[in-house]
Amino acid sequence: MDTIFALATAQGKAGVAVIRVSGPNALEIGADLTGRALAPRGMCFAELRTAEGDLLDEALVLSFSAPNSFTGENIVEFQTHGSSAVVTALLDALQSTGRARLAEPGEFTRRALDNGKLDLTQVEGLADLIDAETEAQRKQAQVILSGGLGTLADRWRRDLIRAASLIEVTIDFADEDVPVDVTPEVQALLQGVVTDLAKEVEGVAIAERVRQGFEVAIIGAPNVGKSTLLNALAGRQAAITSDYAGTTRDVIEVRMDLDGLPVTLLDTAGLRQTEDHVESIGIGLARDRAEAADLRVFLVADDETLDVPFRDGDIRLHPKADQYGIKAGGVSGKTGQGIEDLVRHVSATLKNRSAHVGIATRARHRETLASAMSSLRQALSVLSRGPEFYDLAAEDMRSAIRSLEMLVGRIGVENLLDEIFSSFCLGK
Repeated sequence: MDTIFALATAQGKAGVAVIRVSGPNALEIGADLTGRALAPRGMCFAELRTAEGDLLDEALVLSFSAPNSFTGENIVEFQTHGSSAVVTALLDALQSTGRARLAEPGEFTRRALDNGKLDLTQVEGLADLIDAETEAQRKQAQVILSGGLGTLADRWRRDLIRAASLIEVTIDFADEDVPVDVTPEVQALLQGVVTDLAKEVEGVAIAERVRQGFEVAIIGAPNVGKSTLLNALAGRQAAITSDYAGTTRDVIEVRMDLDGLPVTLLDTAGLRQTEDHVESIGIGLARDRAEAADLRVFLVADDETLDVPFRDGDIRLHPKADQYGIKAGGVSGKTGQGIEDLVRHVSATLKNRSAHVGIATRARHRETLASAMSSLRQALSVLSRGPEFYDLAAEDMRSAIRSLEMLVGRIGVENLLDEIFSSFCLGK
């Protein structure tokens, strides 16, 4: 493979910048820039100079030899001062060696995958960790990055291989008396895996919400204080407020961290009948987003109804509690009355839902696990029909094993890799 390099830290001025070099020429390039041989696994403080002897910077230099590195290749990392000029000069010096090229997005991680340092689920976990904004997202990504889903997949795969091997023995010796009926053990193995898979598939929807964020929609009639409440929750003027009904025409979104959970608050257009074409479009969007939201906060008076059906778990509050003298069950974005209670209620509701999260976090995981589960249920059905159908059951088991191998990236995922790695930055 080519030797590659890139800035591994963010662009712009900073206290420290890290430039990473990986590939067969990494240690030699590091030796040229520092003027000293680098240890296979070492650290030194050195001046970095160009081939002409010009001083680039003083840097902490870390070296790792294959396979004991992130990529599984020789790696050198230069920790320099975080000046844009220093970074540019060092990148130019690396390019001028003629023995390395600028890395493509995600290429370091792609090499880690190719060299068996990470499986595909860990790559996805790393991407999620880089993008994590809240504590819940960080914890979820760390579980995936540490190999939690891959470990489960390996355990399921071992059970299925055991089950398939027992069935294969029965098929191979079909004309002889097999001393032990293996069917009960095979059924128990398959049912155990199916139960685990069903649990993970069920938890993916919540896991996706933790990764992407929950949506909480504020809905109600025009001029009931939805935008004022949104601004109070956001702590800033995110939405325009006025005494004129129908001010909000579009869905206004505010992203926030709510007790470690990523939450997007939605301020929607007031629900009413209108002849205003633009407002009617906004009302249509409000209905659609309210239907798709994970949780809705209804701002309605006690005797008021809206044509958006109330769902279990939704929150109903009396708006403008300060004007109407409402003490309990009311909220006011203007005075702050009831806002702390609302935040606690929303937080508790979403935390309760996220308690059922599984390890699998993506639609790809759900589809692959569901495919394996379908194959195993088919295998269990075929097994019940008798030994003459065991060859069909064995094929269903092999199909489930292939699905699990696709989950961790062992087979049949080439078409996914470009899409996955395109989300990474150059230095990762």
